[in-house]
Amino acid sequence: MLVVAMLAVGGWLYWDYQHTIERPLVLSDQTVHVQVERGTSFQQLTRNLAAQGLLEPSEWYRVWGRLSEGAGRIQAGEYAVTPGMSLPELVEKMARGDVVQYSFTIVEGWTFWQLMNALQAHPHIESELKGLTPEEVGERVGLDTAYPEGKFYPDTYRFPSGTTDVQFLRRANERLKAVLETEWERRAEELPVNTPYEALILASIIERETGQPHERGKVAGVFTRRLQIGMRLQTDPTVIYGLGEGFEGRLRTVHLRTDTPYNTYTRGGLPPTPIAMPSGASIRAALNPEDGTELYFVSRGDGTHHFSNTLREHNRAVCIYILKRSNCGEL
Repeated sequence: MLVVAMLAVGGWLYWDYQHTIERPLVLSDQTVHVQVERGTSFQQLTRNLAAQGLLEPSEWYRVWGRLSEGAGRIQAGEYAVTPGMSLPELVEKMARGDVVQYSFTIVEGWTFWQLMNALQAHPHIESELKGLTPEEVGERVGLDTAYPEGKFYPDTYRFPSGTTDVQFLRRANERLKAVLETEWERRAEELPVNTPYEALILASIIERETGQPHERGKVAGVFTRRLQIGMRLQTDPTVIYGLGEGFEGRLRTVHLRTDTPYNTYTRGGLPPTPIAMPSGASIRAALNPEDGTELYFVSRGDGTHHFSNTLREHNRAVCIYILKRSNCGEL
């Protein structure tokens, strides 16, 4: 009888232990985020969870903690506790370091200032660069050029809360360097760009000139041929970039005549730096331009462009698409 009683008690204790350990944490149907500080022990974790109303205290958790390898490998970070999750499942997640991931997208064609403003507004990115000049940012991030424009690859990045803007920008810069290196190795022959940085500058202009994927190679071809024959690029986005805060939204003739290092109407060759963050597609187009004879293009007003071989043909296209005249035949 004593043996039977002991077995019964033992069975009940084992059942109670398993029932307690496997019991879901106290949650509604909402996911809850739990922050774990560096150096937090399993016992501290259970106390914190109980204080937040997520765990009903039990000595069985202390026993499980001593038996579990994962309980000794809890990593700091922010974790998502989902409905139905048990303590062992949460601890396993913490042992893996499976922290909550947030996202941030660098948009193709953004300027450096647009990027910085968006970074500083992100609630889960800590700012260490606020108030610094572009050159100071470049130095803190460890860029290989003095000016940071165009040095961060447009993409969607995932990261844990508490990531700093320095860490984020270093990651985006490393991605840019990897893409640029790969595309540089695959470049066409006899290009008018002599370094990967010059290719990046040209790619940034292509990025701002067209949002149509099928036009990138053709726009790149026009700029490539102009550079090869010593013809000025005469591209509006560089002028606008050079005007900076002085540009009020409408490009005028006076702007085209206002000389800045970025005015490709008054100066030959490429501008001194990129004017935006180019996509991988624009980098690829800059290094593999489409063959052709076109030297001009003008916006049709619908997001696409009309390409021309001669100035006469281009002037007629300007008459049709920009001036909106009905009789352009004499041009």
